[in-house]
Amino acid sequence: MDTASSAHPVPTTAPATPHRRRVATAAALASAVEWYDYFVFGIAAALVLGDLYFPAGSSTAGVLAAFATFAVGFLARPLGGIVAGHLGDRRGRKPMLVLALTLMGVATTGIGLLPTYDTIGVAAPVLLVLLRVAQGVAVGAQWGGAMLLATEYAPEGKRGLYGSFVQLGVPIGVVTANTVFLLAGAFTTDGAFTAWGWRVPFLIGLFVLVLAWYIHTRVEETPEFRDAERALAEKEKAEQGSPLRTILRDHLGTVLLAGGSFAVNTATFYIIITGVLDYTTRELDMERGAVLTVSLCVSLTQLVLIPAAAALSDRVGRIRIYALGAVGIALWAVPLFLLIDTGSLLWLAVGTFVASCFLSIMYGPQAALFAELFTPEMRYTGASLGYQIAAVCGGGLAPFVMVLLLEATGTSMSVSAYIIGLSVIALVSIKVLANRARSR
Repeated sequence: MDTASSAHPVPTTAPATPHRRRVATAAALASAVEWYDYFVFGIAAALVLGDLYFPAGSSTAGVLAAFATFAVGFLARPLGGIVAGHLGDRRGRKPMLVLALTLMGVATTGIGLLPTYDTIGVAAPVLLVLLRVAQGVAVGAQWGGAMLLATEYAPEGKRGLYGSFVQLGVPIGVVTANTVFLLAGAFTTDGAFTAWGWRVPFLIGLFVLVLAWYIHTRVEETPEFRDAERALAEKEKAEQGSPLRTILRDHLGTVLLAGGSFAVNTATFYIIITGVLDYTTRELDMERGAVLTVSLCVSLTQLVLIPAAAALSDRVGRIRIYALGAVGIALWAVPLFLLIDTGSLLWLAVGTFVASCFLSIMYGPQAALFAELFTPEMRYTGASLGYQIAAVCGGGLAPFVMVLLLEATGTSMSVSAYIIGLSVIALVSIKVLANRARSR
């Protein structure tokens, strides 16, 4: 049931183990700092951005506007994936990763310095949207580069485990973002936090530029890309179409299936870390710091679960583990919100912890699975497009859809139904991918 890795050639020159580890560490750090910069916006959107940049008659309208801006970043992610994928398949993985990190650092710092609506009027939300678009382009470009640096340097039989190092960037980013917001809230009054404390997490994002410089100077291009580059050079350039054109012409179905298989994961993840933060503090009157602490602690467990699931996928197959996570998400969707609706921090922690376990089971093998769906000369483009389609259809809209569903129905069970619907799409997509893998 697993995708066939034999379709992808083994590099002619195996890199030394210390270099493999350095590259894997650099890729994981790149993912962590990139996701940190990306997640601080989601937390700020749930807490303060609505009032500061989208003043409206009701708190719900302000939150919806802030979450719509949050979603704009996801709409921009496919653009980053397309551009970086095309250039990454032609020019190399490393340059695109460095460029993505640089763009993210500049955009995040810009948000931290941006005046509010009261200061510059309508220019404030317009600039906020543009900077969020830049964040989206950056993270869309980053994932493919970091993922391929890790998986294409992986030893034989450990592609899943090495790919999971990049996936760890998500929980590390969540933990770091929540920690910084907790500290900012702890050392400021409510008024000071609203006035300037929320900006501190964005300004810290500037340090991503240091990592970009390190990768630029200390990390080499991947062996599989170098082999693919040499193979392409032996053919007539006039006969070579762009990786994007090849993907859209010959592999669009695989890209869409990959996106469909993963949308439930991104949607549920952003519902938990962003939508639930808004829901519990605004509707259930739970304390902001306590909810952030629960989110932080739950994310810490993923640091163990993600590599464990990925390592298991190296032994028993990617799709088996991946599908198990999707089934778990579907079965837990209703209990999750029944527990959250109690208003108890303990049951909130239990509900989100179990959900995060199923998310980790899916997320661990996902990098290797997506990499193995495409050959090296089109891998950056294909894997990035599949991932970013899932991000747009699932993650970007999820907090916005959650608020709309809660307002329209008055019950959190509508959000559970939304998650279950995406789970069905995921399982159908996974089944088709498994059948295609078997036929190969």
